[in-house]
Amino acid sequence: MSNIIAIVGRPNVGKSTLFNRLTESQRAIVKEVSGVTRDRIYGRGEWNGIPFSVIDTGGYVHGSDDIFEGEIRKQVEIAILEANVILFVVDVMVGITDLDESVAEVLRKTKKPIYIIANKVDNNQRIGLSSEFYSLGLGDVYDMSAINGHGTGDLLDDLVKHFNPDVEEPSELPRIAVVGKPNVGKSSMINALTGEERNIVTPISGTTRDALDAHFNAFGFDFILVDTAGIRKRSKVHEDIEYYSVLRSVRAIENSDVCIVMLDATEGLQKQDLSIFYIAEKNHKGVVVAVNKWDLLEKETNTMKEYEDKLREELAPFNDVPIIFTSTISKQRILKVLESAMMVYQNRLQKIPTSELNNVMQNIIAQNPPPMLKGKQIKIKYVQQLPTHAPAFAFFCNLPQYIQESYKRYLENRIRETWDFYGVPIRIYFRKK
Repeated sequence: MSNIIAIVGRPNVGKSTLFNRLTESQRAIVKEVSGVTRDRIYGRGEWNGIPFSVIDTGGYVHGSDDIFEGEIRKQVEIAILEANVILFVVDVMVGITDLDESVAEVLRKTKKPIYIIANKVDNNQRIGLSSEFYSLGLGDVYDMSAINGHGTGDLLDDLVKHFNPDVEEPSELPRIAVVGKPNVGKSSMINALTGEERNIVTPISGTTRDALDAHFNAFGFDFILVDTAGIRKRSKVHEDIEYYSVLRSVRAIENSDVCIVMLDATEGLQKQDLSIFYIAEKNHKGVVVAVNKWDLLEKETNTMKEYEDKLREELAPFNDVPIIFTSTISKQRILKVLESAMMVYQNRLQKIPTSELNNVMQNIIAQNPPPMLKGKQIKIKYVQQLPTHAPAFAFFCNLPQYIQESYKRYLENRIRETWDFYGVPIRIYFRKK
């Protein structure tokens, strides 16, 4: 069984700061306003050689006019069910509030170990202010400053007593990021695949703010699915929280192996969709294009083929990618999206033996050598796949500076025709022999 800690509490008591402290990361967005965290966010930590997972949750609220209130509360309750140990975070400077009482009432129904974290004990003058929290009747109270780490060691010493020291760390699984503009159906895709309401879904763009991991292990697949915040034009990002969310999404692309780029079928390929596609390509990630909301489109006999042909034309020159037409509402072809993503992942790992690469490419080069430039004849003597994470090839020649872009594209196309790099950007370099 996994060692899981859930962090719960009302808004703006420092839950995300504590999450970042325990996971030694900056994954959760921290901001001095309530409602920043909405979904459950997962991270990994370790203490005295014992690994554990940490779940950050949105602030528990009731009776507000926040449209997300009910969904946030549901996410908190799910996190409590998943966890082995619960950290109930309160604000030592504010004291017990009605919302704290509401959270405590929920926690009294569980038999799991509960630790009250009296946060924001940032200096010696605040030590001892936490005594009133014992009246909640939920167990020991720990003075802590999540922002500077005071009290973290003592807490972790006690927490790990509840954990299995022999739990195995998860293996390095493929990371599949679902990316796209706001409100194209990214979170709905994750929820449809995992079979649970893991991520909050509303018609409001910008609902997802963090990049969220979900371990997917079903139908023969085993990988990490990453939901991301919608990426909008910089000029349209007005909230600084959304600005950080977009940065998290770009970072999720950078840390992924394959990106599922989701489009809205009713809108077609927009300029911002293309920008997101290029971010994935420039980071040399595998790409699968999922055209979502296909059920909303009026269709004729050749609608799908015509749509795909137009899309590939707009994605050129890198249009050698799987294009899947989906509906997250009816779950149409969503497993095919995963099949394509894993196929692209395997293509991205492909390593071609140097001898085989040279036998094939030297014949191709001999049939169509590089065009002469300035009266100089270019001779390519040797080809090698570079030891990089994404496919890259070095062509060694006498005059690399004279190789034209069109010939570079020609070599890439011949490589794609011979070996299966479907959905994977290829880098080609020309180096002095």
